[in-house]
Amino acid sequence: MQTKTAPATVTTIPAMSYGQMLEQVRYHGAYPTRERAEQVVHAVLSALGRRVTGEERVELAARLPREAARVFAAEIPGTEAMTGWAFVRDLATRTGGSLATTRWDVGSVLGVVARLAGPDLLDRVLAQLPSGYAILFGRAELTQAA
Repeated sequence: MQTKTAPATVTTIPAMSYGQMLEQVRYHGAYPTRERAEQVVHAVLSALGRRVTGEERVELAARLPREAARVFAAEIPGTEAMTGWAFVRDLATRTGGSLATTRWDVGSVLGVVARLAGPDLLDRVLAQLPSGYAILFGRAELTQAA
């Protein structure tokens, strides 16, 4: 007698817990405390939440740990295009950090976000953003030759 199995339902479960995400960011960013890593995660995910829209926004939120997804999804996306460098400048202004420190913070968080997103979703997120974001996620910025 053959048994039939029900089709698997696809539910996106984050690949890591919020605590694990904070520890990854803390390690990669060389932050002295978990609290500092959490401040950085909150600031960067809030800023990213103001940039990503559409299906990519929903899918990315589903791949983040629940606490991180709440921070990301709580922001209303902006309407003006903002390059990667302008994103860093804007975040530095909002947080009172230097450009160099803010760039470090962004890379520390978005590198972890890139791993959670996976290559296919990250490609789609980057396709909707202006130039300069790939490097923030730890990827080379590819441009077409003229």
